[in-house]
Amino acid sequence: MSMILRFLLFVLPLLAAACAPTDTAGDGSAGRVEAAAVDAAVSSRPRIVFLGDSLTAGLGLPRAQAVPSLIQARLDAEGYRYEVVNAGVSGDTSAGGLRRLEWALDGDVEILVVELGANDGLRGLPVSQMQRNLDEIIGAARSRGIAVVLTGMEAPPNYGPMYTSEFRRAFRDLAADHDVVFVPFFLEGVAGVPELNNGDGIHPNAEGARIVHETIWRAIEPLLERPVGRVLPPSPRLRRTAEASAEAGSDPASDR
Repeated sequence: MSMILRFLLFVLPLLAAACAPTDTAGDGSAGRVEAAAVDAAVSSRPRIVFLGDSLTAGLGLPRAQAVPSLIQARLDAEGYRYEVVNAGVSGDTSAGGLRRLEWALDGDVEILVVELGANDGLRGLPVSQMQRNLDEIIGAARSRGIAVVLTGMEAPPNYGPMYTSEFRRAFRDLAADHDVVFVPFFLEGVAGVPELNNGDGIHPNAEGARIVHETIWRAIEPLLERPVGRVLPPSPRLRRTAEASAEAGSDPASDR
């Protein structure tokens, strides 16, 4: 049995409680978004925003050991002048992330890491709804010239293989449609490994978070050389739409 499948089978009876929008760890994780936003607001450095749920927030970990904080430490150590914002909220769905998007993108945001969807899958929400929410998030970021890193997640198996397959495919389709950096599974190498997770078997412990941080670092590092203020080209789908509109609006007679 694969690590991912063992992870999904184990977390199913636990995830509802563990990912509830409360500070169950007692470590202030539910308030980290506001604190991070305040910290970033006084910084003149360009920002990397992590928009996610409890996996981003670092549920059960001290703030310094959460994945976004590890990325910040790596950036500082290697001489990159970026400010990382941890916009992770425990229990959040893709719809919640979309509602928070405007303030999350406030300021000089250069990179947006999107880690959402786990709670959509847990609740069995329509995949089309999740895909639409993520599509809006990615589209809004790219329209502002922000590079996007999309991370995938797996759905619990109790909704059937069709739902699980559709859920997984949604992330891949979004990445292809918008031509963004894609990490197929946020918890790659960590999910289903007891010694890399907290007692709930769901959220990475300090060692697990370091592995996730390495995965995310490999995805964002190529984007760090991008000059500040560079505007990204529109995604292929947006280009196709614009070209179709232009063709529809042209008048052949005007060329005569």
